[in-house]
This record gives sequence, structure tokens and C-alpha cells, in this order.
Amino acid sequence: MAIYTLPELPYDYSALAPVISPEIIELHHDKHHAAYVKGANDTMEQLAEARDKDQWASINGLEKNLAFHLSGHILHSIYWHNMTGDGGGEPLERDGVGELADAIAEHFGSFAGFKAQLSKAAATTQGSGWGVLAYEPVSGRLVVEQVYDHQGNVGQGSVPILVFDAWEHAFYLQYKNQKVDFIEAMWKVVNWQDVARRYTAAKERAHNLLLAP
Repeated sequence: MAIYTLPELPYDYSALAPVISPEIIELHHDKHHAAYVKGANDTMEQLAEARDKDQWASINGLEKNLAFHLSGHILHSIYWHNMTGDGGGEPLERDGVGELADAIAEHFGSFAGFKAQLSKAAATTQGSGWGVLAYEPVSGRLVVEQVYDHQGNVGQGSVPILVFDAWEHAFYLQYKNQKVDFIEAMWKVVNWQDVARRYTAAKERAHNLLLAP
């Protein structure tokens, strides 16, 4: 039985146009995200077989595959909900996301400074990767992380709350090789209500992080 399942999109394929075309949304969700779900499930089955047979020659590759596919599944699951056709702009108190807006101003100096850092992090990933706004529970701060592939270069306890997909399959059919243009356009569809809910949830769970004395 599959452990992981492909979530349904919270909108139809055309909901994010013209920022992201319906064709990209369909291919990205139905093919690419689905492949990560299948990869995670397949790897879990292979790990179970390795345990049953007590055969560990492939353990390094299997653990790497699990991290890759599972992280891809998780990041994409956040990505779809981070966007909305009537989103964009910046988080404001009058829109009910004042706590998030205050945290961004406190931890990055200003919304403009935060936007510049996340845009640069996403646009300058070497090869495939993500730009991520995450809640870092040890310091209680928001941080920007530059994620290589799906799982590299992150603080282990960080909780992603806003993710920009900078893999070519996220934009190439529409933006060609202009990754910077795609990242700039992404700001027009950010669902700040979703980001704010994730920020609140991450803070509430922060006390569960166990640190060595």
C-alpha cells in the first residue's frame, strides 16, 4: 500500500494564469510531482525489502533517493498552496497577516530586503533548486534558505513556509531560460494567508524541537 499520495490541486490548471500557464501547472503537478510521490513509495518498498533480506549493499543510494523524492513531494505540496490567482503584493495587517508582516520586517529589515534576498536565492540556485522562506526554531527567526535539488543546504530544524520552485520544469515552457523573470512574476501569486498560517503553525510546534543541553 502506498504511503504517500499525490494531493489534489487547490485550484484548476488555469487559476494562476498568466503568471503560470495551465500547461505548466498540469505537467508540473500531474507528471513531475507525481513522479516524486512514486519515487518515495518505491524507495520505501525497496528499504523494506532490504530489511527483510538483511541486504544493505544499496543503502546509501536508497537513503539518498528517499531524501530526494520525499523532500520533492513535501516542497511541492507546500508550493501549490503557497499560490493563488488573487494573491501577490506584500503581507499587510489589514489583510489579516500582520504578525507575518511584522516578523518579516523584524528579521529582514524590510519587506523589500526580504523580497530581494528570496528572489536572489531562488534565481541563483546552481542547477535545480528552490528559494525558501523558513521558520528556524532555535533562534525563533525567519530565514531564507537556498535549497539545492530538494533537500540540500538547509538548517535541519527549519520549517519551510514559502517556497519558490526554481527547477526548469516549473517555468521553461513559458519563460524559456529567463529564470529571473519567472521569479519576479511569482510574487504576483503569493498566497500570504497560507504563508501566515504556516508561520503560526511552525511557531506553535517550535517547543517540540529537542536540543542537547
